[in-house]
Amino acid sequence: MYPALTVTEILSKAGHDVLWVGTADGIEAKLVQRAGIPFESIQAAGVHGVSIKKLPGNLLKLWKGYRESKAILKRFKPDVLLFTGGFVAVPMAYAGRRVPSLLYVPDIEPGLALKTLGRFAKKIAITTEDTKMFYKSSDQLVITGYPLREELKQWNKADALDYFHFDPAIPTILFMGGSTGARSINYAVIAIAEKLVEKYQVIHLVGHLDWEKVSKETQNLGSRYQAFPYLHEVGAAMAAADLVVSRAGASALGEYPYFGIPAVLVPYPYAWRYQKVNADYLVDHGAAVLLEDQRLMPDLLQTVENLMANPHLLESMADAMSSLTHPNAAENIAELLYEMADVQ
Repeated sequence: MYPALTVTEILSKAGHDVLWVGTADGIEAKLVQRAGIPFESIQAAGVHGVSIKKLPGNLLKLWKGYRESKAILKRFKPDVLLFTGGFVAVPMAYAGRRVPSLLYVPDIEPGLALKTLGRFAKKIAITTEDTKMFYKSSDQLVITGYPLREELKQWNKADALDYFHFDPAIPTILFMGGSTGARSINYAVIAIAEKLVEKYQVIHLVGHLDWEKVSKETQNLGSRYQAFPYLHEVGAAMAAADLVVSRAGASALGEYPYFGIPAVLVPYPYAWRYQKVNADYLVDHGAAVLLEDQRLMPDLLQTVENLMANPHLLESMADAMSSLTHPNAAENIAELLYEMADVQ
């Protein structure tokens, strides 16, 4: 949702009428409304991998979402539609199939919902060249890069370290658990936190699910360890970091290259392989190392220390990561939308 939010803010600031359609559940509606963007919700549900018991109910939600989407389109009369994936987009894509639409594929490999949405799209914006291998024809495809929120770009290393009251002479490591949290990463960090703060400054973005446990078990680590359930100023965390440890979601393809952060990537093992594909892309370019989820507990500390003890390798990884950045990706996507809608 962050790529869509970034592009939407550009369109709004340019004076265009924008409407965000999504689900009322979760953090989406809150973040969109926080950005001051008009929001309407529709019903939707996934069908891939759903049990026979739940399938009829989910199909009914999709049908209701389709009817709700038609009503929204009739009221709002859009010139162009932008989709960034997820099952919530499917009823709107079908209802708006006569309206020019742009699909943005954030991960290297498109999932089922994105492949479905691609059938309705006039153009498909992609983050990297490697996504082309997953499409039979490249005529629709345009490489734009991953859209970066403007609030991320305002941070530099000096200001970021000052924000956390960190010492510039001590290396800083960022552990990313995501908005809800990556439990295996969180637990591995807890297990080695005391050893980490002996040498490094640590920013730990925990997520809400594990926050109570993590905050309780790390409360006596001192000022070198700073944990947050959620951090709106995540740009400060990335700008301050000399190394990041995280999952390999699509944001790693855009945010880490912008800041040039070497990465230890731990693909989420209990879902489709898209995180592994993302991680392999960054590893193959020399910008990251891969650590399997089941090896987190025994190998995380040694992996971090091996990298931090090799400044030449870290510098090489940072340069490789920086070479992959597309800092104007959001503007590139906005320009595509202008062309498709025939507006300036």
